[in-house]
Parts: sequence; C-alpha cells; structure tokens
Amino acid sequence: MLFRRRKKASWPDRLREFFWPRKGLTRPARYLVKRILRLSASPHAVAAGVAAGAFSAFTPLIGFHVILALALAYLMAGNLVAAALATAIANPLTIPLIGLATFRLGEVLLGIQSAEAVSASELLHMLEHLELSELWQPVLKPMLVGAGLLGTSVAALAYGGTLVAVRSFKARRHARLIERAGLASAVHAPILSPGDNTL
Repeated sequence: MLFRRRKKASWPDRLREFFWPRKGLTRPARYLVKRILRLSASPHAVAAGVAAGAFSAFTPLIGFHVILALALAYLMAGNLVAAALATAIANPLTIPLIGLATFRLGEVLLGIQSAEAVSASELLHMLEHLELSELWQPVLKPMLVGAGLLGTSVAALAYGGTLVAVRSFKARRHARLIERAGLASAVHAPILSPGDNTL
C-alpha cells in the first residue's frame, strides 16, 4: 500500500494518538473554521447557520442537534451546511461541560434552592438510571431552561463573530482575485515602442 506505515504502530502509540493526535487537537477546529469561511453563501446566511448550530449544540437533545440546527437555519434563511458543521461545538470533550453549565444555570433561573440542588455525580447517575418521564422535572427542565439562555447568548456571539469573519475573508479573497487579474492583464498587454502608432 502506498500510504501504509513502514513500522506498525503499537497499541500504546495508537491509544496516545487517539487522545492526543500528532497534528494537535486544534487541527479539526481549524479545518472546520476554514470550511465554514469558504462557503459560497452570503455572510448573513453563513452567520445565521452557525448561530443555529451553536444554539442547538447547547440543548440537551443529544442525537437531534443537527435536525434542530437545520430547522432553525431554514427558519432564519441560514446556510444549512454551516448549521450542520457548527453543531460540532457539542462533541465528546465539550458535552459534559455544556450539560453541567446549562443544568446549573437552569437551577439558578428556576430558583432551585441549594438543599434541592443535584450534584454532578447525582446528575450522571440519574441520566444513566432514570426513565425519560422521571428525568423531566429534576434534570431536563433545568437543562432546557439553562440552554435557552446560554444557547441564545452563544448563538448571538457566534452570529456576530461569523458575520465579521466571513465579510473579512470574502473581502481579502476578492482583493487577491483583483490583484491576480491585474497582474495577468499586465503580463499579457502588448509592449509598444515610442514610434508605434496605435490609431
């Protein structure tokens, strides 16, 4: 095979590569950002799509993030590809943090007293062992309320940041295209001597 390793990786190397890739943990995020910036839609459509994806990533509807993001992006005239890509905010590394943050914020907004509050270990235990109907009052309701505020805030920031970034990226790319066109026309333009009559 053309791209096969010369020396087969050992299982400790494969395990290390899984948790800490050689090219770093930021490479997928950089690729995602570039993929979003290069979308051919308008800056508003891309920004609205990213906002929809960011909002859905903060909801506890794991497994339905993409469907929710696509529906929201459609309603906001956003780009559907940007919406689907932005749901990557919710990934195995961030979902526990997002879930705990939305749960705690929901408890505060609902006025749940510290005596009634659920600890992080109790939250995990409930998610593993309780049925959906039993999870609604102690877990899902606070998470949805917290996700509403936190998700809306993150979506607003994502919209503004993406709008500025896409406009800037498109302006730079347009300037480069004009510069290349100018250089190409200068190279192909005929060189006239002083005695030549152009009329």
